[in-house]
Amino acid sequence: MRNLTKYHGIIPAFYACYNDDGSVSPERTKAFAKFLLDKGVKGLYVCGSSGECIYQSKEERKLILESVMEVAKGKMTIIAHVACNNTADSMELAAHAESLGVDAIASIPPIYFKLPEESIAQYWNDISSAAPNTDFVIYNIPQLAGVSLTMPLFKEMLKNPRVIGVKNSSMPTQDIQMFKAEGGDDIVVFNGPDEQFVAGRAIGAEGGIGGTYGVMPELFLKCDELIKAGKLNEAREIQYAINEIIYAMCACKCNMYAAAKEVLRLQGIDIGDARKPLAQLKEESKPLAAKVNEMITEAKAKFC
Repeated sequence: MRNLTKYHGIIPAFYACYNDDGSVSPERTKAFAKFLLDKGVKGLYVCGSSGECIYQSKEERKLILESVMEVAKGKMTIIAHVACNNTADSMELAAHAESLGVDAIASIPPIYFKLPEESIAQYWNDISSAAPNTDFVIYNIPQLAGVSLTMPLFKEMLKNPRVIGVKNSSMPTQDIQMFKAEGGDDIVVFNGPDEQFVAGRAIGAEGGIGGTYGVMPELFLKCDELIKAGKLNEAREIQYAINEIIYAMCACKCNMYAAAKEVLRLQGIDIGDARKPLAQLKEESKPLAAKVNEMITEAKAKFC
């Protein structure tokens, strides 16, 4: 049986950090990694959806991961999302991630063309083969990828000894139960939707990887602590507060990650704006982002 405890807990999905001109900023990347390290999170999920990877070049993604690893190597669990929409580039990023010493690589399925499951499995196994000494995490996010991780596909992937888990961002928490039932203690399942962190943990997820953890890690860390202590009613109360904060962020007239970055700026960490074509922060959204920051401050004072 594998020891997967290094993946248990709160792992923020790392935001892309840009200079004011929109280029990737190694300095801001390292500052944000240290910001989260100092908060006490378990690890970081780098270059995923929240990291805007779909709008970045291979070279930019390598630079981001290199910058994160300068700060985090040996201090946090690092999962590098390496998927591109072709196998060769994905394998190149996987090999690069392994060379840096990440704990795991991860991948969504190929997007746009609807591929048979055997092709998806081959894509993932090819990527994994480029990092033969590194754990592999399947990223299940059907609402964006257009492809669901079915049980037959999951069973096929479990034949790969490097597959250690699923980042499950599908909405039904039942999916977490099904993956745990099939994989048992040899896999870890991460809850993906932040709005159901408590539900996902209660049904079997060992930890979470989330896109709003970065602006309020303290709340998710406290939630996780209460769940481990069996205090689900108290954890649920924090979940309700978290959800109100998320709803307010989504009400901003910009991409949610642009709103998150404005909230972080108010917290003293400037990592730039979202990258086009994502909707960037509008002046009219700044008061609502400030309100979000106030809500976070109040929730931390109440619960943490």
